[in-house]
Amino acid sequence: MIVKELLKYVFMTENYLTLPSLGGHRDPAVRENMEEAKELLKYVFMTENYLTLPVSGTGTAGMETAMFNVVEPGDKVLVCVNGYFGERMCDMAQRCGGELIRLDTEWGHAVDPARVEQALKADKVKVVFVVHAATSTGVLQPLVEISRLAHEHGALMMVDTVTSLGGCPVKVDEWELDVVHSATQKCVGCPPGMAPITFSPRAEKVLGARKTKVQSFYLDMSIVQQYWGQERFYHHTAPISMCYALREALRLLYEEGLEARWERHALNSRALMAGLQAMGLQAFAQEGYRLAQLNAVRVPEGIVDANVRGRLLDEYSIEIGSGFGVLNGQIWRIGLMGYNSTARTVYVFLSALEAVLQAEGFALSPGEAVAAAREVYG
Repeated sequence: MIVKELLKYVFMTENYLTLPSLGGHRDPAVRENMEEAKELLKYVFMTENYLTLPVSGTGTAGMETAMFNVVEPGDKVLVCVNGYFGERMCDMAQRCGGELIRLDTEWGHAVDPARVEQALKADKVKVVFVVHAATSTGVLQPLVEISRLAHEHGALMMVDTVTSLGGCPVKVDEWELDVVHSATQKCVGCPPGMAPITFSPRAEKVLGARKTKVQSFYLDMSIVQQYWGQERFYHHTAPISMCYALREALRLLYEEGLEARWERHALNSRALMAGLQAMGLQAFAQEGYRLAQLNAVRVPEGIVDANVRGRLLDEYSIEIGSGFGVLNGQIWRIGLMGYNSTARTVYVFLSALEAVLQAEGFALSPGEAVAAAREVYG
């Protein structure tokens, strides 16, 4: 801390992010940064869980960490599938030797807790997995009822919050979620490269009672937690620059405030969707379960998906996503995440999309989309 204060004096600045060179991964300054990141992650996850840290790897590493550490051969895993990432988790559960129980729901719709209850009554399940914010479909899944059902039947509640963490409420302790993983590049507002994860005391007991080794040495939390804990037991070389980037992104989030950031994402989504509807486009996700960070709309009849996305990128430097799997070419996925969730982004995108759609032969009234968005902002 003394070194940082002296650097501020030399630079004649009050900048918070004033640091010496990053140093090696064993450097005391790096360790201090790691501790700050852990505490800020607890704030964002809204948890007091001791085992809360960022895994060195992208969001997929977080998914594997969650599944690989909890599931052993023969364990029954109920995976709620209503999009691409539910499909991926089915694969991961089977790679662990788990006995997969799929609960399929139409893409674009939320999972019905009543169906989850039926599945839990039919089998002794160890883990229930749900994607909170479905990036592939734009659905926001309510978690409280499913979490309650999981615990009533002796199962752990595992949740993917890759697209929701930092952009809408993720209340780990209040909702009694047991294993929750995320990623840094979406609403946290950091480059991709780390995967925040948290384990409840219930989940920690399961980790401690394993009969077999975790199939991945790199993602084995029994070792990783010693590296991120007071022991600093060497496990791997941490991505130092990413650790600093994550701490800084979390600091900015903390300064803005969780509730303020949630509201910012919700407001900009309402404005965007008002503009898209004024343009004649239809929302894809089930009404009442629509995600603010990832806005999914149907590609209008007669319009070629790839043409529109290509022109937006080439002519306006704007990138939007197409549909995954069965939805390829059928929907557009428009992200408003982190620092990109602003009124300016909404206005620029709506203006650009109007111009491109009109050039592609879609009938609309220029200016109506932006006017509709402006009404939302007031």
